[in-house]
Amino acid sequence: MIDLPPEAWEALMLSLRVSISATILSLPLAIWVAHLLARGRFAGRGLLDAAVHLPLVLPPVVTGYALLLLFSRAGPLGGVLEPLGLGLAFRWTGAALAAGIMAFPLMVRSIRLAFEAVDPKLEEAAATLGASSWKVWRTVTLPLAAPGVLAGVTLGFAKAFGEFGATITFVASIPGETRTLPSAIYAFLQVPDGGAALRGLVLIAVAVAIGAVLVSNWLAPRIAARVAGR
Repeated sequence: MIDLPPEAWEALMLSLRVSISATILSLPLAIWVAHLLARGRFAGRGLLDAAVHLPLVLPPVVTGYALLLLFSRAGPLGGVLEPLGLGLAFRWTGAALAAGIMAFPLMVRSIRLAFEAVDPKLEEAAATLGASSWKVWRTVTLPLAAPGVLAGVTLGFAKAFGEFGATITFVASIPGETRTLPSAIYAFLQVPDGGAALRGLVLIAVAVAIGAVLVSNWLAPRIAARVAGR
């Protein structure tokens, strides 16, 4: 058992809460956008693709600052949400939003490649048998792309779990409220006696990352075998 101070365990649990929430909430939109980019032919497709990948090329601090401008009490969205008790700035929900935005491009890219790998002839065959577009997508396209969707989920979770720049800019590093594991690591770096807690948190971060990859590698072939009917 790794000996960590209570605030370190608190940061770990908050990071798991933030990254799981960010991944779950981003997944439906990521699947929809990925399918749209993979199969859609429409004006503005290139612009949508660029907008999706923008968080990857912008410094994370810029993304966090943009969120702060939008969702602060004086911001256009924050001014509406705050009176309703749905404020995001300097709250863990804001950390989940920032982490989800940073993870979103990686999820979309992986899922899009999976959709592009699905043979359109299989979808056409299902359609000729009388299946609706929704049924073809639900019973043919999505199951065949499932391993890629799982890879996107893994990448998204890992990115959300390790996100630092956007979250600390948008929600700061408030102990017990917004201090995630990366910001806790940074905080322990700033104190002379933080070495033991720092090493423990780094080991936990590595273990969580490896665990996510192992689970993904274990599930992917089983999903592929199930789709293939083996």
